[in-house]
Amino acid sequence: MSKLKSFSSAINSGHIYALLICLLGVALFGYSNHLEFLNYTSPKWVWIYSLTGASLLLTFSLVQLPPEGNELTMESSVYLACIFVFGGSGALTVLLLNCLIFYFFDRSTSWWKHLTNFSIYSVMICLSSYTFSLFGGRPGPLVNEHLTAYLMTLAIYFIGNTLLIGLYYYILYKSTLYEAIKDIIKDSFIVYMCTLVLSLILVVLIVHNQFLGLALFLCLSTLICYSFKRLFAMYRSIEDRANTDQRTGLYNHSYFEEVLEQEIQKSRSSGAPLSLAMIDLDDFKKYNDHFGHLQGDKLISFVGEMLKTESQKSGTVAARYGGEEFTLLMPGYDSLQARDYIDQLRKKLNNSSFHGVEIFPLGCLAFSAGIAACSLDIHDKSQLVDQADQALYYSKRQGKNTVHTYGMHSPLEQELDFSQDVRDIEQQLNLFMYKDMETFRHSKRVFRYAMDISELLDIDPISKRSFTLGALIHDIGKLEIPWNILNKKDKLAPEEWEMVKWHVTWGKKMALTNDKFKELAPYIELHHERYDGKGYPYGFKGEEIPRLCRMLTIIDSFDAMTTERPYQPTKSFEEAIIELRACAGSQFDPELTEFFIEYIETREHRTGDTAV
Repeated sequence: MSKLKSFSSAINSGHIYALLICLLGVALFGYSNHLEFLNYTSPKWVWIYSLTGASLLLTFSLVQLPPEGNELTMESSVYLACIFVFGGSGALTVLLLNCLIFYFFDRSTSWWKHLTNFSIYSVMICLSSYTFSLFGGRPGPLVNEHLTAYLMTLAIYFIGNTLLIGLYYYILYKSTLYEAIKDIIKDSFIVYMCTLVLSLILVVLIVHNQFLGLALFLCLSTLICYSFKRLFAMYRSIEDRANTDQRTGLYNHSYFEEVLEQEIQKSRSSGAPLSLAMIDLDDFKKYNDHFGHLQGDKLISFVGEMLKTESQKSGTVAARYGGEEFTLLMPGYDSLQARDYIDQLRKKLNNSSFHGVEIFPLGCLAFSAGIAACSLDIHDKSQLVDQADQALYYSKRQGKNTVHTYGMHSPLEQELDFSQDVRDIEQQLNLFMYKDMETFRHSKRVFRYAMDISELLDIDPISKRSFTLGALIHDIGKLEIPWNILNKKDKLAPEEWEMVKWHVTWGKKMALTNDKFKELAPYIELHHERYDGKGYPYGFKGEEIPRLCRMLTIIDSFDAMTTERPYQPTKSFEEAIIELRACAGSQFDPELTEFFIEYIETREHRTGDTAV
């Protein structure tokens, strides 16, 4: 609700800004023009009409700029030339006629937008005209001695336009003013420079060649606009080839990674749902071995074409991930909607005929799919991909031709998998028994704390599994720390402490080497982040740190305080609780700290035993 209010407020602020610009523009037009056009001579009217026609032609000749395809027009060169040859009043008259005629041609645009556009140009023309006069410029031929006046006029026109548009985007989208202006300059600087230089060329052509000069100018400007369009079309063609998988026509892996990151950011900022599906063709290797790679490629192309067609209908983003794997990014889909959609695709493929499908176990084309929904705890695109991949793994285990959602596997499956994963991690932790027995014991104690806490927290089964396994493996990176530092009895030297801090990064890399434990990487990497942003390795702050990682930080610190360590005194449970409360809000999440303290106090009251 607050975000909707914020957006509504931004729109209202944008309307107020447009109203103020309209009032300013109309007032400056009335003050500067003085209805002088009523006293124009016939020859001057001919020039006014001719320049109006030129400005209209350039208004309709849009310039498209890569990479975003922003559309700009070059009629400003006509207005500036009018200032230099006929004065500000003439330029305002040409502007008025241009806007009136354009309004009748473009009735689909709201009248107030036309008025706002007219007002913005009025402000820029008036400011530029005053600047031209202030620096000694006089309407007429281009005079070398007044070069400063011309340059300052062009600069003021450019600055005025950039500020007026930049302020609008700043108000509407709540970005920083600097970023809004920087984006405008980055996207349109070249066209602006062309426009400003062309205005001086037009002055020379009008003065020395009259209407022939104007005609030559229009030819030159039109060719420039056409060249920019061709450049943009070429850019789009190259971009499409770079982003497209040539065999299937779908987006490729690189483009998928780019869009995924953008959509995650949008989802986090707007709160809109986002889901990702990983799709793998069932028994593709069997088909490929039987019919050969050429026929296998045709099957890949067939499935890719189906996914492309269906994604265009639904507004999803389909990509080839590699081999016989595909991804579907689904903005606006929660996990249930995503599952229904992917299941429909699965059934559609089952019913699709293709050469040689009889060799498949089910006698039809089939795929297995895993779905993961984006959440606030997702701080990196690789996490969402890993979750979808884990769901795909369970889908394969269930007999293929199924769709599985991350976090939805059965309790029995959870228990079996969890037991095996604990055994696998403990095998790795056994290496600590020769290097640092205390780290081995610490990891086991933190794991038992996490098991207890996971029963009390309101979390789904998958989160419970990753939290407890993450607690067990969180210090695995310490295997890379030299024995003499890991077992040092004295206080660590600064350079030794810096090496110890690297264990979170080393541990993450170790977890990423095993597909089963990729999802545990955040617990390893982030358990030394602090709530106030002064932790390591990234300095994440508050809710930037996933909630369960914040809880693991509390558990890890509590156990470290209450067990004997070579470089710090041991605290009693009561002293450790006091320390936790003292650091709540700085090192630890205040809410989770109290939750953990309540658990400890309840447990101690129930057992009367301080051993873990």
